[in-house]
Amino acid sequence: MRRVVITGMGTINALGRDVPATLEAMREGRCGIGELDIRDVDRLSVRIGGQVKNYDPEELFNRQQIALYDRFTQFTLIAAQEAIGQSGLAFSGALADRSGVILGTSGGGLSTQDENYRAVYEEGKNRVHPFIVPKLMNNAAASHVSMQWNLRGPSFTVATACASSNHAMGQAFQFIRSGLADVMVTGGSESMLCFGGVKAWEGLRVMSKDACRPFSATRNGMVQGEGAGVFVFEEMERARARGAEILAEIVGFAMTSDAADIVMPSKQGAARAIRGALADAGLNRDEVGYINAHGTGTAANDKVECAAVADAFGPHADRLMISSTKSMHGHLIGGTGAVELLACIMALRDGIIAPTVGYEEPDPECALDVVPNEAREAKVTAVLSNAFAFGGLNAVLALRAA
Repeated sequence: MRRVVITGMGTINALGRDVPATLEAMREGRCGIGELDIRDVDRLSVRIGGQVKNYDPEELFNRQQIALYDRFTQFTLIAAQEAIGQSGLAFSGALADRSGVILGTSGGGLSTQDENYRAVYEEGKNRVHPFIVPKLMNNAAASHVSMQWNLRGPSFTVATACASSNHAMGQAFQFIRSGLADVMVTGGSESMLCFGGVKAWEGLRVMSKDACRPFSATRNGMVQGEGAGVFVFEEMERARARGAEILAEIVGFAMTSDAADIVMPSKQGAARAIRGALADAGLNRDEVGYINAHGTGTAANDKVECAAVADAFGPHADRLMISSTKSMHGHLIGGTGAVELLACIMALRDGIIAPTVGYEEPDPECALDVVPNEAREAKVTAVLSNAFAFGGLNAVLALRAA
């Protein structure tokens, strides 16, 4: 069976406009969540988010591109440029045919939908731009990445709510491992911080009005974020032969369905996904040193995830480090797993464990080492990245140090 490594990574999110800035913020335990700067924010009861501030698309894209690229697509292209640039790959000939794109998103072009519903219903306009459909469709980002870099292999978008990016990256891993592709550009993006997007989430009553405090007894809900994380996955022998820098190795993936409730998570479903990823990777439980948690900051998610980790790891759970970087960059919904994978790579490559910031008081139902408030130096050789979505859809990735 072929092995799969990461040879490029890119991002834009509330913590930074690229990978170095994002990892620096994670090391410093800096929070990127703040007051939202969006239209009609005064009509919202939730007015905070992990927003990419002072972002001007005209600095990076021309008018024709902006007419075609929703904000989530723009974020994807920015992150892809960094990731592919780091990989050193150029796609032509047979390699282009053997390279593809799998990306995750939940809302897709929600900002475009919001703008145009407003134009039609509130402002009374009878016409919209002819490119609205290709701009808002969920596969827009994947399609534009494939076109810009000449990726002619399997390309599509995965939409499984908060697990979208992990499902996308897991599929990309399996495509290369099975021999269906040699290189895959993968990850996810999201930009739901518009009036309609936040207003819809308010209705669920799971949002915090002040901060994201995963695993803390004082937690009171999740906080949305936006941005993208994109990676280059490559067959290991190919990467070695061309002298590429290997950032980490993807060694396992598992996905399960709770088949129980549309919004309430299940300990059994999450634990089965964790055990499945360990089995797929051939990892013993005590080899894992760190888990990047789903850790949304809601009462239900955090305690169920901790119970699932305890169930899957047994006594070793007490020796694990588990943190939620959503406390810093917010919950990017479909794009969140991709940004969180950066923390996993940092742990393996640099020996730095990103903290759970905003932690105030221990919760007996979350009695694990959640790396509170300050990053930690620790040598780890294997990590997991958890994603547990509405609809009971779970996706867990396992990585080893390069």
